[in-house]
Amino acid sequence: MALSKIFYGLCFSMLLLGLVHAQLSTTFYATTCPKALSTIRTAVLKAVVKEHRMGASLLRLHFHDCFVNGCDASVLLDDTSSFTGEKTAGPNANSLRGYDVIDTIKSQLESICPGVVSCADILAVAARDSVVALSGPSWTVQLGRRDSTTASLGAANSDLPSPLMDLSDLITSFSNKGFTAKEMVALSGSHTIGQARCLLFRNRVYNETSLDSTLATSLKSNCPNTGSDDSLSSLDATTPVTFDNSYFKNLENNKGLLHSDQQLFSGGTTDSQVKTYSINSATFYADFASAMVKMGSISPLTGSDGQIRTNCAKVN
Repeated sequence: MALSKIFYGLCFSMLLLGLVHAQLSTTFYATTCPKALSTIRTAVLKAVVKEHRMGASLLRLHFHDCFVNGCDASVLLDDTSSFTGEKTAGPNANSLRGYDVIDTIKSQLESICPGVVSCADILAVAARDSVVALSGPSWTVQLGRRDSTTASLGAANSDLPSPLMDLSDLITSFSNKGFTAKEMVALSGSHTIGQARCLLFRNRVYNETSLDSTLATSLKSNCPNTGSDDSLSSLDATTPVTFDNSYFKNLENNKGLLHSDQQLFSGGTTDSQVKTYSINSATFYADFASAMVKMGSISPLTGSDGQIRTNCAKVN
């Protein structure tokens, strides 16, 4: 009797402290929607085969979701009369893409198991499947996130790291979300795929001396001093559509496209980590996968919090 009282007392104390809460799980949809993961994987593979760049776009959607009030699919919400969504935030406007792929996946899942799979979980799984589709590492995605009922334009503008940041600001930006400098470098390796707009690297091309001169000349042809803001160049010019460690080799050769990229190898505290990843792709893959699991676990809505949106762009 005394033991049971102690047990219930402890449980009550833990509840008061908020230590007992629903956890994410790798088997969350095993019985409620057993075809969820295969449905997402097939759709992502189809989209990436159609356009390789989409892999980077879907990975980025998950990142831009998680860094703004957690992985809750707030990034997918359209503006309403009661809140302004995150799609028009500085880091997202004319930049984030892949919403249509997520919508396609959501409609497929709604047809086989309505009201079960969250948009936030779709983003997390699609990010992993995109990396795998482009020959990168895999990881087991934790599931059970629920979708937010609001969004935050302000947080999207303030919490997402900028491609113009110096190393110290990058370290702080990621530290604010619980990441070490090492994890920040690993996650930055996602720039082994994808493209960036001229607007975001023009100053680096024309005014920075830490850019390989041959690459600079090549980039200038596609990114003039004025105009062509939306002209695209690959973040990794060596293997632009393969998820590998070339990004880090590029940094060692002053071939980082963005200012923030080259800051990781510029005589600072992260140089040694860049060297490690440029030499050993297996180490990069392992660290990247671990950091992605950690990112996917930022402040999820679980249990009865939030909802399972029927349409990812709208609150139910």
